[in-house]
Amino acid sequence: MRLHRLDITAFGPFGASQSVDFDDLSAAGLFLLHGPTGAGKTSVLDAVCYSLYGSVPGARQGSGQGMTLRSDHAAPGTRTEVRLELTVAGRRLEITRQPPWERLKLRGKGTTVDKAQTWLREYDPTTRAWKDLSRSHQEIGEEITQLLGMSREQFCQVVLLPQGDFARFLRADAEARGKLLGRLFDTRRFAEVEKRLAERRRATEAQVREGDAALLADAHRMQQAAGGAMELPELAPGEPGLAEAVLEAAAVARATARELLTIADRRLSAAESARAATGRELADARELDRLQRRFAEARERAARLAERSDAHRAAQERMERARKAEAVAPALELRDAADSEHRRAAAAEARARAQLPQALADAGAAPLAAAARRAAEELGGLESARRAEGRLAALVEERAGLDRQERADEEVRQEAETWLADWETVRTALQSRVDSAQEAATRAEQLAVQRDPARRRLTAARQRDRLADDTEAARQRALAAAEDAVEARAHWLDLKEQRLHGIAAELAANLTDGTPCAVCGATRHPAPARKTAGHVDREAEERALTAYQTADELRAQAERHLGAVREALAAARAEAGDTPTAQLAEEAEDLEGAYTRARATASGLHAAQEELRRAEGEREQRVAAQQQAAVRSASRVAGRDRLEREQAALEEELTRARGTAESVTARAAQLERRAALLTDAADTARAAEDTARRLKDADARLADAAFRAGFDTPADAAAALLGDTAHRELQRRLDAWQSEDAAVRAVLAEADTADAARRPPADLTTGEQAAADADRRLREASSARDAADRCRAELDRLSAHAATSVRRLAPLREEHTRVARLASLAAGTSADNERRMRLESYVLAARLEQVAAAATARLLRMSSGRYTLVHSDDRTGRGRSGLGLHVVDAWTGRERDTATLSGGETFFASLALALGLADVVTDEAGGVRLDTLFIDEGFGSLDDQTLDEVLDVLDALRERDRSVGIVSHVPDLRRRIHAQLEVVKGRSGSVLRQRGAG
Repeated sequence: MRLHRLDITAFGPFGASQSVDFDDLSAAGLFLLHGPTGAGKTSVLDAVCYSLYGSVPGARQGSGQGMTLRSDHAAPGTRTEVRLELTVAGRRLEITRQPPWERLKLRGKGTTVDKAQTWLREYDPTTRAWKDLSRSHQEIGEEITQLLGMSREQFCQVVLLPQGDFARFLRADAEARGKLLGRLFDTRRFAEVEKRLAERRRATEAQVREGDAALLADAHRMQQAAGGAMELPELAPGEPGLAEAVLEAAAVARATARELLTIADRRLSAAESARAATGRELADARELDRLQRRFAEARERAARLAERSDAHRAAQERMERARKAEAVAPALELRDAADSEHRRAAAAEARARAQLPQALADAGAAPLAAAARRAAEELGGLESARRAEGRLAALVEERAGLDRQERADEEVRQEAETWLADWETVRTALQSRVDSAQEAATRAEQLAVQRDPARRRLTAARQRDRLADDTEAARQRALAAAEDAVEARAHWLDLKEQRLHGIAAELAANLTDGTPCAVCGATRHPAPARKTAGHVDREAEERALTAYQTADELRAQAERHLGAVREALAAARAEAGDTPTAQLAEEAEDLEGAYTRARATASGLHAAQEELRRAEGEREQRVAAQQQAAVRSASRVAGRDRLEREQAALEEELTRARGTAESVTARAAQLERRAALLTDAADTARAAEDTARRLKDADARLADAAFRAGFDTPADAAAALLGDTAHRELQRRLDAWQSEDAAVRAVLAEADTADAARRPPADLTTGEQAAADADRRLREASSARDAADRCRAELDRLSAHAATSVRRLAPLREEHTRVARLASLAAGTSADNERRMRLESYVLAARLEQVAAAATARLLRMSSGRYTLVHSDDRTGRGRSGLGLHVVDAWTGRERDTATLSGGETFFASLALALGLADVVTDEAGGVRLDTLFIDEGFGSLDDQTLDEVLDVLDALRERDRSVGIVSHVPDLRRRIHAQLEVVKGRSGSVLRQRGAG
């Protein structure tokens, strides 16, 4: 990395713009940056750091996102800016940064804050021009950090060598050195490894403890399942050997449980055998008791049968009489049926004779039948008279129909005569309506031709009146728009003239020192013009021009609208003329009324014609109906005479046939009823005689049947009969007595029952108690066996679960052991780590060895071969080792602590350490070449000889094409170093004065 040019504006103590040409200063290899205290030497280095990283070292960054970097001496309108031109990794870049800036608002009062700005450009040697790369803070920061390979902290330690920090580094303890080296070499990843290992160790330890706790929980459950017979290991979760102890205890508990289960199985078998023996004994006692009770019950039933033997014999006798009476039952049923039939026939005969005349009430069946035949013969003779009576009724109805037809035809003739009498008057009126409607249709056509022109004239007149008012309004608007356009143009021209008067101040606002003026081309601007109050800028002029253009467009639109209104008004006047609108409206209204009335009248033409045609058709129909009625009346005269003659003959015949009855039909009804009553009476008389004869025969057969069956009278036989229900009940009782008697005899005849009756009574109580005791012992043995089996199963399940947990935890235990060992080694607490050195310290110790070796190469020359820096990893007291730094004095041959060096020795030792550190960090950063270095203070503590040697060492850096800037206010260095950059402070801020090597 080589710096070429630095431009500073309003930064730190520099109120105005300042420039540094590093190419000129670096030509001699060494250059001096000097100035009084507080002038701003460090601010030059801060500007370099800010341009690269966007921030300054340490506390000088302050707060407010870089707003404190602005110079208090800067003019209000000057913005803070730092521009650095450098070459890095073979690329020539230009970085420009502007921190946030609080400035006055352009409009109104108060201030506003402009955001920070950053530009990155690269020089293209092919086109010999700068090209923009980025304006993003983040992208530029990442690009610069990647190219340099160093963070801001590393850059400040390597390029801007602060000697005070390295002097403290020499005297610091191991912890302080570790913090500084950790920032420089970014060993946070190794500290993170230590942290991650420790976290992983704690995590695995927690998981192992959690698994052991679950394992102990399973062990406690196994102890509970084993009934307290299991001994738990006295180990806490996480302690070694816990899993093996738990599995061993579980194995012992399982073996014990299986032994207990075997004992319980044997006890259960013995209890089952005893239960079977007592069961058999109880069954024998119960069987003996059953047989003894069965024999006793049979004796009791036999006694009860003996008591009911008389009733049983009576029932048998009753059943025997009933069986004999069943032989007489058919004769009894036949006699009962004949008796019932005779009673019904006698009752029917009595009812029939009651309806006969008194003369025939006591007649026999034969006379009654003869009288019925005579009535039927007389009824047959009335058939022709009944037909004649029907014909007479038809003749009367037919004559009434002729009378109705005559009256209807008379009404038709009278109505036709009345209507035809007014026909001429009606026809004349209808013809007049048709003629009037035709005249109205012709008049409506003539008025329709006149109506449309009248309407157009009225519409044009109304538009003429409206447009007359619109024309005046449009003329007023056009006049106002023209006045507005004139005023807007005058305002624009005024603002344009004012801007031209103040254009110098507007151009001066964009001037920057070193940038050519757009008017004269000068790069220095000692007295730029200032904007006065009420200055008109470009935006104000453009707004006025826009307002004028808008007003002029509105004027043109208003004039175009006025022209269109005037053309429409002329067209309306040409159509309507000068006739007033009211007169045209009145004429159009009269014309429209006349047209409407004519149309209304003409609309009735078709209806009038249709009505006339209907009236003529109706006249023809009425004339025809009148003629037809006359013809029908003439034809009805002959028919009426014929009906009168036929009616007289029929009335004479009916008078003879009906006798004293009102009509032939009434006479026929009398004869029909008489014949029916006589026939019924004859039939019922014959039926009564037949049933009396059959009843007499039945009585004879019944008496004979009763005698043969052994009964004295038919009544005794009837009394001996049983009904179905009584017969079934009596048979059931007989069958039940026989069944009971057979069952009792069978029981008493059983040999085992009789043998049991002769034995002593059975003792069920003793047998049942023995069986209950055996059942209880069996249940207890079964429960004990189930409990032992459950215990064994639970122990097997828990043991399997514990074994699974142990197998599952085995990889975790191994990982925990491995991680714990690595974490202890990395943390320096392991017994294998003899020097108790942490991993980060180990890495930093290796870096420190490299720094000490690189520093020794320069320290030997600075100290005339006396001092050598060496790294020491010895432990100090009870602390840890790894970051010790000693100096070897060649004059004494002894190694001592760097804190024993004098002030001058400490300076050149720290300088050598800083240069060595720069070489190591450069290599660590990927070999980025650092062609420009700065060394800050410390040279005042050296004597002349040592100063010469130190300067020789620094001057030797030129061999590697490096340039070194020494920051110091030692007067002797001004004589020794010719290339100088002087910082001069004053009341208006500091300025830079540069003097090259020549």
